[in-house]
Amino acid sequence: MSIIDKIKSLFGKKDAALAAPAPAPTTQKRNENIIEIKGITKVFDGVTVLDDLNLGIKRGQFVTLLGPSGCGKTTLLRLIAGFETPTEGEIYIEGTPITSIPPFKRPVNTVFQKYALFPHLNVFKNVAFGLKLKTIPDPTAKKGVRKFTKEEIADKVNRALKLVGLEDYGHRDVNSLSGGQQQRVAIARAIVCEPKVLLLDEPLGALDLKMRKEMQIELKKMHEDLGITFIFVTHDQEEALTMSDVVVVMNDGVIQQIDRPKKIYDEPKNAFVADFIGESNLLPGVMEKDYKIAFLGKSLACVDKGFEKNEKVDVVIRPEDIVIKAGAGKGDFDGEVLTTVFKGTYYEMIVLASGYEFTVQSQVEHRPGETVSLGIVPDSIHIMKKILTINKYLGKVADENLVTFLGGDFEVPTEGFEIGDEVVVYVPFDAVELTDDEEDGVIGATVTQSIYKGSYYQVQVYNDNDEDLYVDTADEWDMNDRVGVKVDGAKVRLERYAPDADEEETE
Repeated sequence: MSIIDKIKSLFGKKDAALAAPAPAPTTQKRNENIIEIKGITKVFDGVTVLDDLNLGIKRGQFVTLLGPSGCGKTTLLRLIAGFETPTEGEIYIEGTPITSIPPFKRPVNTVFQKYALFPHLNVFKNVAFGLKLKTIPDPTAKKGVRKFTKEEIADKVNRALKLVGLEDYGHRDVNSLSGGQQQRVAIARAIVCEPKVLLLDEPLGALDLKMRKEMQIELKKMHEDLGITFIFVTHDQEEALTMSDVVVVMNDGVIQQIDRPKKIYDEPKNAFVADFIGESNLLPGVMEKDYKIAFLGKSLACVDKGFEKNEKVDVVIRPEDIVIKAGAGKGDFDGEVLTTVFKGTYYEMIVLASGYEFTVQSQVEHRPGETVSLGIVPDSIHIMKKILTINKYLGKVADENLVTFLGGDFEVPTEGFEIGDEVVVYVPFDAVELTDDEEDGVIGATVTQSIYKGSYYQVQVYNDNDEDLYVDTADEWDMNDRVGVKVDGAKVRLERYAPDADEEETE
């Protein structure tokens, strides 16, 4: 992994140290963060699943870990639960390091997507199972601890069942229950031992749509009644926005943004968050000066400032923020309606304007083929800094006009360099070509992300050495597609690698 460490040193930390919202003033001296995750890295078979992750979770919050499949959210939950051990870093609960503490000794309980109920036990005995194994301090007992009495167990189980709305179901066979009822039993079993933190790993995934909606409300109410910390894992954006106090958006094992649900939606930090959370129109733009943005050939007023003059940026406009009117010349962009779909409370239309397919939501229907005008007010335009503007790697000159990087030998002009020289390789996004057959490329890779940006797609791929590559392409690729990678060497720039200077830069 030394090559990866060197590459990281070129960029600095991959996780941009996004901190949780600042705590409200308090007269209490105790730490408000019940959980502290510091420098956590997890590597499976040479693949980095979590990358130097830092996160603080306050007492009593409902925190949702949100992201696509494979982003590392469930791995993080399992690390907190104790089912996995981090490769690097430490996890603290109430200031105590717990990384080496076994799961059954941690003050947490987990509700899984598959409820893992005991089929041979009825509802009451399923909920009581953990209590029968648990011991509590008792100075009058021989060993200073004792087990719960039958009366204590019955009292606690009945209270837990009442909390989840199943007080009359204790005698029932769990196999006779509906999916929603089984899920409630699993939650009752988790909370009956009074954990300080409840971990929920996509617990609504097995339910139908109507039941999911009902359980979202029930879970939120349970959280308010219990007052304990909930950490909820999902890839469903609506669940995260509906239920959470704080949303942690993750991708590729890195935290992209931590914020309240409304701010996550209204003010995404980068293109990934904007694309993943809700519908977005995502376009490349240039920040001409404070309060002035240029995109699709026009300069428009905006409310953003603090960017470099003529800095390349990403522009996000939500579909519901675009005003659409019949006819031309009434707004900022004229276009043609391509499709119209009724969504219940609004019409969703695709409008081709200035070469970009805008998604527009309106309560007024405009039919396909109709000429319309799109109006965008300044505070509907959200400007984001680009995560990355060029691919950057550590490589070595293998031969004349041949450079090794990304696990392959690419044809690149090497004038001025000697064989064996270590170099920094700069690869523009548009210098990369993806092929259907990975054998046609210099190396093979897997597609992990694709974001539509109007006239092109920005695609992220990972090679088999766990290095990522951004590509601008006219072709749309699906997640997990295996592709070949070619590079136009004429567009690649080389610099001599100076490790000492680089170390000074990163200190």
